[in-house]
Amino acid sequence: MDQSVGENREEKIKVAILGATGYTGEEATRLLFNHPHVEIARLFSLEFVGKRIWEAFPRFSKKLELVVEKFEADSSLDECDVVMACLPHRVSMGFIGPLLERGIKVIDLSADFRFADPQSYSAAYGVEHQYPDLLKQAVYGLPELNRNKLKGCSLVAVAGCYPTSAILGAAPLLKNRLVRPRGIVIDAKSGVSGAGRALSSGSHFPECNENVSPYGIGKHRHQPEIEEQFSRLYEGEVKVTFAPHLVPMNRGILSTIYLDCEGDVSLGKVRTAYEEMYRDEPFVTVLADGSYPRTADVTGTNSCHIGITVTPEGKLVVASAIDNLVKGASGQGTQCLNAVFGFDETDGLAQL
Repeated sequence: MDQSVGENREEKIKVAILGATGYTGEEATRLLFNHPHVEIARLFSLEFVGKRIWEAFPRFSKKLELVVEKFEADSSLDECDVVMACLPHRVSMGFIGPLLERGIKVIDLSADFRFADPQSYSAAYGVEHQYPDLLKQAVYGLPELNRNKLKGCSLVAVAGCYPTSAILGAAPLLKNRLVRPRGIVIDAKSGVSGAGRALSSGSHFPECNENVSPYGIGKHRHQPEIEEQFSRLYEGEVKVTFAPHLVPMNRGILSTIYLDCEGDVSLGKVRTAYEEMYRDEPFVTVLADGSYPRTADVTGTNSCHIGITVTPEGKLVVASAIDNLVKGASGQGTQCLNAVFGFDETDGLAQL
């Protein structure tokens, strides 16, 4: 069935979305529906099977008539150019491995292909990787760092939400070796949607409303992902202390990063590094001196807002804000899709 009702569209790349009825699946559907070069061809999920997508998300009523299907191992996707997988960690690789073996491009929003080393993945996620050889062909999906590697690639491992805010926040400092590789503290706060749409005691309204709580300090699965990417930028081993917190808001991440300057580093030198790295980036905004990012200003967008300060004691403090469901997931996936197929990276993402 056609993507939209009563609309005659030009030929476009065809996309299937796996996990279409979760939070990231909904965002992927919303963004790709408005993409000028994309047709959503198939929607798959374990929920709402046999129902039209607008029965799961009424926002698509009178816009999108696709029926949600249950994905089977032998499901034919020959008509699709790419699959965007919005599936849970540990689950995703079982679906994606066979797709890649059939030559179908994949944009994966899970963590299942983010690590270069299968042992690192197993240590972080507690399971053995089913397709360790595919890790070598995966490109880490952060276009601001890996744009050239993304073009034409078959497998994109979209960066995690917490790592995106931390990496974009610290990248100019690490790349230019303006900070020490030890003693880095990342104090990060996320909205409840980061826990996914499935019910759990931790995300139950009475538990998280009017409450801020840390969790997973020293053992959160995003810490090794952050350290791996920080180390690549620094070209040497970097260790961090990562302290995530759950805050009573629907969406958004604010990461405040504390770093020690390497020698005598002025705010001017730091700002130059940020401006040089992000000057031509459409989704990264470095705020003026004395201004700090707010999650409300990036909600619903693919933007990352960054504020930087150097204290009199030589401590660098960087604050970075993103929407965890957009720049931290489906928006980033869409930006990666654009890079893979050679579209303008803002396609489907320009709306305020």
